[in-house]
Amino acid sequence: MIPSENAAFTALSLALSGGGARGIAHLGILAALDELELPVGRLAGVSSGAIAGAFYAAGFPPREILRLLLGTNVARLTRPAFSRLGLLGLDAVEALLASHLGPRIQFEDLQKPLTLVATDLVAGESVYFSTGPLLPPLLASSAVPIVYRAVAYQGRQLVDGGLLNNLPVEPLLGCGGPVVGLHCNPVNREARIPTIRRLVERTLHLAINANTAHRKTQCALLLEPPALRHFRPLDYRKGAELFDIGYRYALGRAAELRALRA
Repeated sequence: MIPSENAAFTALSLALSGGGARGIAHLGILAALDELELPVGRLAGVSSGAIAGAFYAAGFPPREILRLLLGTNVARLTRPAFSRLGLLGLDAVEALLASHLGPRIQFEDLQKPLTLVATDLVAGESVYFSTGPLLPPLLASSAVPIVYRAVAYQGRQLVDGGLLNNLPVEPLLGCGGPVVGLHCNPVNREARIPTIRRLVERTLHLAINANTAHRKTQCALLLEPPALRHFRPLDYRKGAELFDIGYRYALGRAAELRALRA
């Protein structure tokens, strides 16, 4: 059931960035918000932030989402394995999401309004989804290029929304609630780049971060745990640690979060 507009106006609006395993920190932040009794009115997410946002909007407690994640071999689902097309399909990911969220779940079934962003490869633009079937946009928003094939949906070829917008504040602006940006990709300015794989990771990290600079300024508050700079996109085995970083960081900024609703 979607909350009333008046309820949403008095609650926080959250923009959840992508960042691979670092996005697990979003769950810790969400757990802290629940503990602080700070209501979330609406969410917008991309990539790993889209998955965290979708499960939270569907009513899953953050620690339960973490438990499900830790029980899944996420690294296996995201490991490149070159087929004839050089890319992986998303069938296994879709089956996993459907097993928890339901194969026919709609945006309208969620307990909180949610917007997901994907990138249209052909048009070269961001596409926003907030109505209709949830799973196709969720898969598209998380379809990391090169690793996964593009998702064909509504006449578009869609991939990870973070390519053009890795902090989707736009759907939240003007909705009445203070916008809080959850950004999990602080730049490590002392990073070592000893291999070509690390070079690719670093290049993508810097390129994607560039599209968040202006969006960060549009947030009433930005939550960007600095400790996340030491983690890599595929550090899923460190999920419990990443969750704890987000949780403790958000608790440390409780006064600022509460002030948003004063």
